[in-house]
Amino acid sequence: MESTRRPRLTPAIAEVRRHVRTLLAEAGPVPGGALVLVGLSGGADSLALAAAAAFEAPRAGLRAGAVIVDHALQAGSAGVAAEAARQAQELGLEPVLVLRVTVDHGTDAGGPEASARTARYAAFAEALRETSASHILLGHTLDDQAETVLLGLARGSGPTSLQGMKPVSGPILRPLLGIRRARTRQFCVDAGLHPWQDPHNDDPRYTRVRVRQTALPALERELGPGVAEALARTAEQLREDSSALDDLARALSEQLSEPADHGIRLDAGRLESNPPAVRQRIIRFAVERAFGVSLERVHTLAVLRLVTDWHGQKPLDLPSVRVVRQDGWLIITVPGHAPSKGPSRSHGTPRH
Repeated sequence: MESTRRPRLTPAIAEVRRHVRTLLAEAGPVPGGALVLVGLSGGADSLALAAAAAFEAPRAGLRAGAVIVDHALQAGSAGVAAEAARQAQELGLEPVLVLRVTVDHGTDAGGPEASARTARYAAFAEALRETSASHILLGHTLDDQAETVLLGLARGSGPTSLQGMKPVSGPILRPLLGIRRARTRQFCVDAGLHPWQDPHNDDPRYTRVRVRQTALPALERELGPGVAEALARTAEQLREDSSALDDLARALSEQLSEPADHGIRLDAGRLESNPPAVRQRIIRFAVERAFGVSLERVHTLAVLRLVTDWHGQKPLDLPSVRVVRQDGWLIITVPGHAPSKGPSRSHGTPRH
């Protein structure tokens, strides 16, 4: 069902619709009549996205629905969710799901923000299963991207965090990453929509709120306008570079590894000949492929010391895997399975 609401076409409405239309086309082939869901909070960003998706999806041969996650963190949250559902239905979105989640503050190291995010994405996964939708569209804007990159810089989180959010990440689509938050608010004004103002967005107890209200404005004031756009461009450039390195490292990890008893082994000499950024990726991808385990940077660095600083160290016991250097190979196995002994050449490189 398509909305009967016909707001006049303003620059803000045209821009948001164009971004939605473009990403729906770029997300890959989707069967005609497939369903996409909008993650709707009722705020200006997601409400503008919902209205644009209601307009653009039928023109792309798709159906558009909505999923509303009630985090139950505030009094009256059920009423907020119900109002968001009403607006979604008025826009012509169908189906409209309201999912209530429990946010466990004690299970995530990132505090309540991270716990709420974990619960929210679990609800999105449930909505995808329940409706067989192909994608969920989220209303993250350029401002959200800039905040994410700045937080990553402050925390020293490395290039993965500095890449920010991807426009396409599996079934998750973020069409508005190139649009400023002010534009989505103007969309709502122009379209006669009434977004909800989340009081958490003004609560300085939350790190992201302090970045939004204090840190980024201070940078804009001291360095000049355009800081948010520059941070978003930096994230895009890092994603491009990281993608190229990932592709190279995946290919090399397959070339340098071979099956071993209860695991795999990697040619230590050939591994060492690669740049550090590629070495770490080779280790990580090889372990992911063989064991389904994702190693953190501290783990891959420890493994690489067996390559670049070898002096007869003992085996490394890492999450779900054990690594030992033997006869010029890094042998990676499940815990409890030691590699078979052979002629010792552990200070040298393997013969080819």
